[in-house]
Amino acid sequence: MSPDNGRVRPTSDRAREALFNILRSKLGFDFGLYHLLDVFAGTGAFALEALSQGFASVTLVDVDCGPLQRNVKLFPADVSKINVIRGDALNLPKSVTTYDLLFMDAPYNQGLSVPALKNLAAKNWLKPGALCLVEVERNEPLPLPEGFRLLEERRYGLARVVFAEFIG
Repeated sequence: MSPDNGRVRPTSDRAREALFNILRSKLGFDFGLYHLLDVFAGTGAFALEALSQGFASVTLVDVDCGPLQRNVKLFPADVSKINVIRGDALNLPKSVTTYDLLFMDAPYNQGLSVPALKNLAAKNWLKPGALCLVEVERNEPLPLPEGFRLLEERRYGLARVVFAEFIG
């Protein structure tokens, strides 16, 4: 469920399905081995889909956890696999857990993705070699910060998803 206030813009169903197909077929992910970090999680749709696809666990981060908490309560899954963190992606504390896969869908055209990537790298949220999927508006520039290597880009309607590797 997505709120009607316009502040939350979930990744389209078509894009989400395509991204999971890419992860599975082209990259050979065995989802049961991976732990997902979903930053700017919004409704939690991407992370909850990851759980339904068999991911080991998901951690969702957002400053407003209301929409995603509602969806988590509706989701028929082992709640021990879901961790919700209320926090600002630009100012998260140091993490004791590192993640294999990052999905980030910051509000479009606000310049939040690069500072968030820098913070996640500096605060030990990502494993070396982590795959990072960063959704931005189709024409929004995304200069990857130091420590990230561009793999490819895909376009889905008004969105562009940048695939990058965290190399540390």
